[in-house]
Amino acid sequence: MNQTISGTKHSFTVKQLALIGLMAAVICVLGPFALQIPVSPVPISLGTLAIYFVISVLGMKLGTISVLIYILLGLVGVPVFAGFTAGPGKLFGPTGGYIIGYILLALISGFFVDRFGKRIPLYLLGMILGTAACYLLGTLWLAFQLDKTFLQALSLGVIPYIPGDIVKLILATAVGFQIRKRLLKAGLLSGNE
Repeated sequence: MNQTISGTKHSFTVKQLALIGLMAAVICVLGPFALQIPVSPVPISLGTLAIYFVISVLGMKLGTISVLIYILLGLVGVPVFAGFTAGPGKLFGPTGGYIIGYILLALISGFFVDRFGKRIPLYLLGMILGTAACYLLGTLWLAFQLDKTFLQALSLGVIPYIPGDIVKLILATAVGFQIRKRLLKAGLLSGNE
């Protein structure tokens, strides 16, 4: 029996809702862990690792919903952002563009996961393009907030993080890819969420 909970346009199975909630919880647990570095107002965070993992497992639709839940929880005051922070001040502060950029990361990367999930090079290309979109939005917002040029903001908010994000991307997608395969095989995901 496949129970669904219907809205006006979309319906989700109970299994899908459980996966969305579980993956939002993964982001909420990993996202706050961060290390502030002296050269940047942007901390090294496990948030991107969590987003890469969630998208690798759930794909675009369900993964993006998980990311939106995470952001909304942080917006209303649950301390799920880097450094166990929360609220509108954090979301609309200097690093908020990167948090909002998680939505672009989820949409773009998730599209590639859904469309090219079995072709690892394209799967990884999607993750890289999604990361670039997140970086772009975050850098533009950081430049605006700190009254810096785009290149100055890029050197503050992106350049120091590229090596770590590459490691996070590879690790999360490798593990997420295997979990996704098992969920698809078990019928918990249909592959076109």
